[in-house]
Order: sequence, then structure tokens, then C-alpha cells
Amino acid sequence: MKRYLLLTCLLLGACSSLPLAIKNPPLHDISYAQAVQQIANYKDAPVRWGGVIIDVENEQNFSLVQVLYYPLGSNARPQTDQPNEGRFLIKSPEFLDPAIYTGNTKITVAGILTGDVERTIGNKVLRLPLVAATTIHLWTDYVYDDYYDYYGGFGYGYGYSPYYRGYPYYWGNYYWPTYRPFTRSPFRSR
Repeated sequence: MKRYLLLTCLLLGACSSLPLAIKNPPLHDISYAQAVQQIANYKDAPVRWGGVIIDVENEQNFSLVQVLYYPLGSNARPQTDQPNEGRFLIKSPEFLDPAIYTGNTKITVAGILTGDVERTIGNKVLRLPLVAATTIHLWTDYVYDDYYDYYGGFGYGYGYSPYYRGYPYYWGNYYWPTYRPFTRSPFRSR
């Protein structure tokens, strides 16, 4: 029995797709505001930051990702409902494809704060913190599918279906699967 319990725990632990460097914050977690105010004091310090991708620049030996910083939640996901605090750059020795690292994609990075870099944004010159990435995690957004409406019908927009075709439907303390919706009902005359 103990063997099966251990095997179950190992399998469930392997199901987590979040890298450990992203899941666990550094021992001395440095905030973005601290780093911007005194960048020299925090050089070579480990950080775990996140935000939304603005731009990707690929050079010959490295890639730079410009990120709009947002504070991280308890699951290390950027909280875009909070106010942003500024921008920072991620430097990766690997090629980061701009088709994958697209704008407005949420990203979390774990790495080393190596200093700052001067960038021109519009007509303003800014000094942006530079993080040498050890681990990068892209977040996928879940899209709400409004296929089923609130009365159990599907996709007609008027909220009521004369034939109950919801999936799954509730009957007698159980949820029963039904057939997938289709465009023409078998209950209607042809």
C-alpha cells in the first residue's frame, strides 16, 4: 500500500508544468521598485519578475525581450489587474521566436539582475533593469467560450431553448452526458 501511495505522489508531483525556479521565489525577493531605485546595490542578485511582453529583439548571440512589469500573484502569474510599475529587459542566450513570444503575452522570468540598459522609448531615454534569464515561463490565457448559454441551450443568443439540449444536464442528483450540439435538431420537423 505504501508503494502505491509513493507512486501516486510522484506521479502527481510530475504533473506540475511550472518550473521550480518560477514556482519558488528567491530567498531575498527583490521588488522592481527597489531595483530601479538602487540598481548598483542589487547587481548579481536573483530575481523573479513577470509582466506582459512588449517587444522581442533577436541579436546574433542572444535575444532581448522588453516586458511591462506587473506584480506576481501567489502562483507566480503576472497580475495585470494591478497597476504596472515600469519596464525591464530579459536577456536570453537562446533564440526566442517573435511568433511565440508575441506582444501582450504574460511572462514570468527567473534570473540574475545584471544591471541596467539605456533604451529610447518614443522621445524619452530610459534606463531599464536587465535580467539574465535562467528560466522563462509563458502563460496561456483561457478564453471563455460562450457556446452554452445560461438556460442549457446553446449558442442561439436568446437564452432559452424549447428542447433541453444542455451539456451536461442535471437529472436526479446526477450529471448525465448528452450528445454534442449541432445545427439542426432531430426533434424538429424537417
